[in-house]
Amino acid sequence: MTTPNLFLIYVTDVERATKFYSDLFDMEPDMLTPRYVPFTVAPGVLFALWSGRAEVVGQNPPRTSEVGLMIPGTASAVDSLFAEWTAKGVTVIDEPHDEVFGRTFVIADPDGNLIRVSPID
Repeated sequence: MTTPNLFLIYVTDVERATKFYSDLFDMEPDMLTPRYVPFTVAPGVLFALWSGRAEVVGQNPPRTSEVGLMIPGTASAVDSLFAEWTAKGVTVIDEPHDEVFGRTFVIADPDGNLIRVSPID
């Protein structure tokens, strides 16, 4: 049986997006190419930026998925990360609040891709 092992994020400017995600998640890319930049997030699993279809991203398509970051700790850990990220000037979509799965917030990358932080399930 196979499981997903590549998660692509469409971006219009791969250099800008690489800087954004490298800083936000404190990670370095595996390699740099003009339109594709992969990051290893677990053995055999890649999170990658792709600008090969920038014209599609530029049309402001509806955002129907999110990049998720589940962090350990209590609600205060989520609030602390929110404070850290807002100090970096991120675009806030949804401020910290409580949901059925715990404390959460949502920001957007420079292309409007959504990033949700929540506690580990």
